[in-house]
Amino acid sequence: MPSTSRTERAIYFIGRLMVRCFYRVTATGLENLPSGGFLLVPNHISWVDALVLQLACPRPIRYVIDQAYYHKPVLHPILRALGCIPINIRHSHAAVRAAAERIADGEIVCVFPEGQLERRGVLLRLHRGYELIARHADAQSVPVWLDQLWGSIFSFQGGRFFTKFPKRIPYPVTIAFGKPLKGEAADIATMREELLKLGEFCFSRRPSLDRHLAEECVCGLKRRRFATAVIEGTDHTRLGRAKLLGVAAALSRYLRKEFSDERIAIVLPASKGSMVANLAVTLANKVPVDLNFTMGRAANESCCRRANLQVAISATPFIERLKDFPWPERVLKLDELLPRMKRRIIFWWIMSVLIPAGLLLRLLQIPKQGGHAEAILLFTSGTTGEPKGVVVSHRNVVGNVSQFRELLDAKKTDAILASLPFFHTFGSTVTLWYPLIEGVRIVTYPNPLEPARCAALIDRYKLTFLLATPSFLRLYLRKAEPEQLRTLRLIIVGAEKLPLDLASHFEKRFQKKVFEGYGLTETAPVVSVNLPDPEPGRPGEQVQPSSRLGSVGRLAPGMAAEIREPETDQKLSLFKSGMLWLRGVNIFEGYLDDPKRTAEILHDGWLKTGDIGRFDEDGFLYIEGRLSRFSKIGGEMVPHETIEQKIIDLLELSGRDERPIAIVGVQDEAKGEALVLLSGVDLDLAELRKKLQEAGVPNLWIPKQVHRVDSIPVLASGKLDLKKCQALAAETDNKI
Repeated sequence: MPSTSRTERAIYFIGRLMVRCFYRVTATGLENLPSGGFLLVPNHISWVDALVLQLACPRPIRYVIDQAYYHKPVLHPILRALGCIPINIRHSHAAVRAAAERIADGEIVCVFPEGQLERRGVLLRLHRGYELIARHADAQSVPVWLDQLWGSIFSFQGGRFFTKFPKRIPYPVTIAFGKPLKGEAADIATMREELLKLGEFCFSRRPSLDRHLAEECVCGLKRRRFATAVIEGTDHTRLGRAKLLGVAAALSRYLRKEFSDERIAIVLPASKGSMVANLAVTLANKVPVDLNFTMGRAANESCCRRANLQVAISATPFIERLKDFPWPERVLKLDELLPRMKRRIIFWWIMSVLIPAGLLLRLLQIPKQGGHAEAILLFTSGTTGEPKGVVVSHRNVVGNVSQFRELLDAKKTDAILASLPFFHTFGSTVTLWYPLIEGVRIVTYPNPLEPARCAALIDRYKLTFLLATPSFLRLYLRKAEPEQLRTLRLIIVGAEKLPLDLASHFEKRFQKKVFEGYGLTETAPVVSVNLPDPEPGRPGEQVQPSSRLGSVGRLAPGMAAEIREPETDQKLSLFKSGMLWLRGVNIFEGYLDDPKRTAEILHDGWLKTGDIGRFDEDGFLYIEGRLSRFSKIGGEMVPHETIEQKIIDLLELSGRDERPIAIVGVQDEAKGEALVLLSGVDLDLAELRKKLQEAGVPNLWIPKQVHRVDSIPVLASGKLDLKKCQALAAETDNKI
């Protein structure tokens, strides 16, 4: 035994020296570790997790590891000396008993509950082995999160282990120990929730997230400075990364000198000019406000008034198209202004090529930190009323780009179709700021409602990413040819629920899967996304699922979630349906000059999303509808979207370009609310009720009334216009 102890100490000494050469480990929460024996339950990112975890922990850890690795000739003497516990997954009783004995002896035992290394950098399904050990030993379980190891050479980032260069030496790693959980409290749902909270805690403390958005853009554009940044889809002109930075830098100096305004409006569709304008305003340390020119005059007057917008950037051809827009006092026309700045543009273009990023940032007077200061201002689409000003900070944008980067893991050859308007949060972060920071080439097109032109651009420029809404995607079924979309490797939709029939029809026609994501303007916007499953290494090999039909994917890195009872806010299991609450670096700062509405949805850093959702055991999130799209009838929550989909399936209304129906809740004295079916097609209510009853739909869920309308109101984003739908439902003269 003494020799074993000396051997163990020697291994630990050598191991710590080696790990410290390559990793700089910061440990938090050490005060949470019990003094006696307990169980450690960490996430599993890389091949060196055990070494790094041991470096952070002040006491020796006994690891439970697969016996196939334990008995490898090279590893066995070391693992045996370190007191590791071999486990056979099919016959685990001996390992559970051995682990319990070690804990009873006052030692720390660690088991990786995922059972395998993560291939996407997100938490996988937790297996129940740790529960068996904790129950058998009557031990406390301590969740622990290993952060930033995703991206190290020992992780699977980039689709491979080992064969990549380290990004930094020493590589920074944060390890957070959570509070111990006792007995039955350490069930899988609770452990998952606690691990996600620790992950959010670590992610939100990354120093890089406090950078100014302009600094991130400058550093991003300085990489591969001669590569193409953007191609204008209307005239096929190109703008290189250094030249884009030069043009924006010159314009930013003009804006600084001429205007003291805190915010500057931008009224342009997705285009090269819009990218220049947004970047220039940010480089000038001002706030770009991309206005939704499709909302109508009254809504935009409200936006301009509340944001105190006195200056707008646009272009003459676009101004001439907008006949009834409430332009502010000063309107800068890029097509007139930029030609007059030719010399200054050339100067800053040369500076962008030649001088280091640090010096360029000083010349442009970019603050060293952005943090919680307002970076961009977005206005909600106003589905339920007047648009709200959503204040998005530098941390929000930089953090969400960082989250999306880890999810997408884009290659240098990837290219995005940017047809979503930048006033839409999806278009803003994912097709504007993400490409600027990450160096992903984009092709802009001003109108997503022209799928034939968009498909031609995808074909011509071999684009690999298509980001759209389901409503826009439906148009491709009619207007695009399969060979035009052959280069796409990832199609992601968001902003509204993806109908399963649309996903099925699209895959059948184009041989391309559609992956649904989820986000809100208030989350900057990416919360979760489905992604393609990894290719198996050999035939028949099981792979970790990265998507699940009907879900909106797994949470982005650095996000925590809770499920709460909608009316009382009482906490529920993650696996039960309830109100979804989120916390993360991408949660917005609040509504512009509206503390009351801000307080209604922001509580101690948690965002009350207004969406009803649940998680499965693999961590996939299912959104069952917005609370505003539920009716409470006879004490029961009735989901509008579920009924709509059932009616579409029964009446075979799928495949249409326009939304055929919408369910609306109206007040009813007897039962609180009643359902009205708005229909853009002719249908027989009696026949529909019969079909719904035969399909087993509860009577409470069956609409009592049909209101025929010319068309179902939708917003420019494709979302249902709930405000207009309610008005249409109220117009009916019939009583329910």
